[in-house]
Amino acid sequence: MIGRAAAAALLILLAACGGPGFRDTSVPMTSMALFDPARYAGLWYEVARYPVWYQEGCQNSRAIYAQTGPDALSVRNICDREGAEDEISGTAKVVGPGRLRLRLKGVPVAADYWVLWVDQDYRTAVVGTPSGRAAWILNRAPEISPDRLNAARDVLRFNGYDLSRLEVKTPEGGQ
Repeated sequence: MIGRAAAAALLILLAACGGPGFRDTSVPMTSMALFDPARYAGLWYEVARYPVWYQEGCQNSRAIYAQTGPDALSVRNICDREGAEDEISGTAKVVGPGRLRLRLKGVPVAADYWVLWVDQDYRTAVVGTPSGRAAWILNRAPEISPDRLNAARDVLRFNGYDLSRLEVKTPEGGQ
């Protein structure tokens, strides 16, 4: 399982480096100026994502962050795939306001992962890659309220993302 996840993660990182994506890259991308790694730590559920092939078949995707230093987090990405749990772990270093450099075990390159928005109570987050090849809406609970989902979609739109291609999780747990 880890081998498959590591291979997928490598391709995620390479995809983040360039090529066409889900957003208009001529639109400047913003990140959270007042990002707090300590408040970001904990369990996040993926409630929406762009259809990237390396997450095909993933259900119940979640990420667990733990602060390991003032500007560092450990990361565990987990999903249910083909009846089993698929996981990959690594580290994220804060390299700018709301900007993380993600390194996953077994993957030789790092990826830039920007926190575009987090609500005041750190219940909902929007994250994306500067290339626009991927983005996610994360929530502290498996379900998201319509008002927070709309706010998150507005953040994606503001950052040039094509909302028609966003996949929102259904209440049954699928995409």
